[in-house]
Amino acid sequence: MKRAFVYTVSIAFLFSALAFASDRAVAENIKADQAKTNIVKSPKMNATGKVIEISDSSIKIERTVKGNAETMQFVLEKPTENVAVDDSVKIAYIEKDGQMVAIRAVRVPKKIDKKK
Repeated sequence: MKRAFVYTVSIAFLFSALAFASDRAVAENIKADQAKTNIVKSPKMNATGKVIEISDSSIKIERTVKGNAETMQFVLEKPTENVAVDDSVKIAYIEKDGQMVAIRAVRVPKKIDKKK
């Protein structure tokens, strides 16, 4: 009789220990999931084209994509240097608040044809 009582108490103790152990693991996982945050960065894109108009706050270029001429207007973070109308430029930009914001505008040198 004593043996049956000891076995019953032992099994009850093991099941209660497993129940308490599983409750703690779930509580820790919930806290860990709440702390995770995803930082979304906007991708940096490039456009190459010919400058149509330029000012201190914006630049407008025309580029050709698959035979179609396309006009793009960018907001400048800082004024560009050594860029004038009719220059070929490469602009690195991001989209912020529905506008294309130019991070960098670099003049592309003209190609020189050397015929022999």
